[in-house]
Amino acid sequence: MHIHQIVVDGFKSYAHRTVIAGFDPHFNAITGLNGSGKSNILDSICFVLGITNLSQVRAGNLSELVYKQGQAGVNKASVTIVFNNEDPSTSPVGYEQCQEVTVTRQVLIGGRSKYLINGRNAPAGQVQNLFHSVQLNVNNPHFLIMQGRITKVLNMKPDEILGMVEEAAGTRMYETKRIAAIKTIDKKQMKVDELNSVLAEEITPTLERLRGEKQHYLKWSKNNADIERIERFVVASEFMNAEATLMTNNEGVAAMEEEISDKEITVEQSREQIAEKEQEISALSSKLNGEFEEHHAEVKRTEEARSKELVKATSVWQNGKNTVSRAGEDLAAAKELVVETQDSVKAKNDEVAQDSANIEQAQAEAAAASETLSKL
Repeated sequence: MHIHQIVVDGFKSYAHRTVIAGFDPHFNAITGLNGSGKSNILDSICFVLGITNLSQVRAGNLSELVYKQGQAGVNKASVTIVFNNEDPSTSPVGYEQCQEVTVTRQVLIGGRSKYLINGRNAPAGQVQNLFHSVQLNVNNPHFLIMQGRITKVLNMKPDEILGMVEEAAGTRMYETKRIAAIKTIDKKQMKVDELNSVLAEEITPTLERLRGEKQHYLKWSKNNADIERIERFVVASEFMNAEATLMTNNEGVAAMEEEISDKEITVEQSREQIAEKEQEISALSSKLNGEFEEHHAEVKRTEEARSKELVKATSVWQNGKNTVSRAGEDLAAAKELVVETQDSVKAKNDEVAQDSANIEQAQAEAAAASETLSKL
């Protein structure tokens, strides 16, 4: 698998859609004047391959990869690499049937990024696995040998050279995956230990408690079934006893029905006798009513006469009582008048006595005057 063409749109210095084609399957060199965008083509390839160290593509964040960081009206950077996949021996795993494999990466202002494989959205992990399967790992330290690092490569120690060879051969990828797998296993083991701890401290005691409750429930269920069975036996026994009692009662009912028939006959005879007695009572009542009415009329007449006499006597008594009352009042008035008369008489007597005394005194004075006159 090798690059067939690159389509760059809005990436770094490429403001408009640019198609770069004519790649050789074995060796390629990009030449041009300074500032013509040679390094940006390499940066676009690293961008699609999923580079994480943005300093190697001369950017601080993904937004800086957009043409003039969106200030010129371009708010999205997109790079598409079309790989020639005609050789099945160098094809990525799972894409052997595809003649071409198209990988696209887009980034928006703000840093949001997405991948597309053959025009379909794909997670970053799937893209990384696609490139790792053909020994392409852009994040290896020696994947890119930039300017000024040739001398450093020549002065490498044997273990560093071995690491670079492993990266070039694609075996370092598996070592990295092995280390990642070991870390994952360690994390999973920690989770397993936590689960075992939870099992030992919480779930196992709960299961033991539930087993005990299950045993109690089974015992209760067995006892409950025995109780229901015994209750059915009791109900059956009571039913049989009730049937026997019913048979006995049926015989007694027949005897009672005969007795009731006899009693009904007796009751009918008694009713006839009662009817005869009622007729006799009616006749006697009619006779007694006639006599009672005559006696009642006579008594009523006598009562009316006595009532009239009583009213007359009561009137006479009431009149006498009123007369006596008025006489008493007149007597009290007369007594008062007598007292007043006596007082008047006494007063008059006193006046008469006074007048008599005055007359006697006048007579004495007249006599004295006469004597005096006679002396003269």
